[in-house]
Amino acid sequence: MADKSLELFDAGHRACGGCGPALAGRLILKGSGENTIVVASTGCMEVFSTPYPETAWKVPWIHSLFENAAAVASGVESSLKMQGRDEHVICICGDGATFDIGMLCISGAFERGHDITYICYDNEAYMNTGIQRSGATPYDADTTTSPAGKCSTGNARPKKDLPAILAAHGAPYVATTSIAYPNDVIRKVERAVNTEGPCYIQIHTPCCTGWGFDGAKTIDIGKLAIDTGLWVNFEMVDGQIEKAKKIVNRKPVEEYLSVQKRFRHLFRPEKNVDEIAKIQAIADRNAEKYGIDVTVKK
Repeated sequence: MADKSLELFDAGHRACGGCGPALAGRLILKGSGENTIVVASTGCMEVFSTPYPETAWKVPWIHSLFENAAAVASGVESSLKMQGRDEHVICICGDGATFDIGMLCISGAFERGHDITYICYDNEAYMNTGIQRSGATPYDADTTTSPAGKCSTGNARPKKDLPAILAAHGAPYVATTSIAYPNDVIRKVERAVNTEGPCYIQIHTPCCTGWGFDGAKTIDIGKLAIDTGLWVNFEMVDGQIEKAKKIVNRKPVEEYLSVQKRFRHLFRPEKNVDEIAKIQAIADRNAEKYGIDVTVKK
């Protein structure tokens, strides 16, 4: 059982005020504890937490290439096993390194059954390199490589379902969570690192800079994503949904979209009713798939 009072991700790093990934880093280590080795890909968290010669990490930490964190973690895990050691080996990587660039190495690590926990902090674009779209970018979001304009309403592709992909690899435990619910993050990380085999956690980490909102509103934005059904907190065990967070009187997606700069083109110069309806349909499908709706008369 990890000591939740320990602060293993230190203050004084260089993240933006209100940074979702920074909070995720702190919560992850509260769940995994001192007995942890972190493998981190290139990305926002690597850049703001380890500017040479400084570091915010109070556990062993290894910087891999953008694409190969899972391969490095596989080697670390194999070496520890040969030595009879039992440290938790976790990858902490952004969505670009996870959904796109690192997919091959992740697939290999999970297929081989390495006892690692792969954690994606999902801020839904390549934030460190200029807010380019990734496989995790939501439909219609404005990014520098999916710009909204006269001929475009933003990103034309839906968000990749990576939890389902890794569950199909035979992962014993797959979960999604959000920094808007810190205790949920801690509990799921603790469960994952104590589950034998390759486990996957995807943490929703709102990015005030890339999404365009006041950094004081990070938790509020995270909760809105869940309250609308555009993000669902759930757990899968051996490929089956075990539990999903229920939502009472789910809110319309417009409440979430309208407070972010990346979706402002859907409301200017007039509201794009058709595109907003498509996004509402995504939330409605999520609600049906995971059975999250609870209706209570007001």
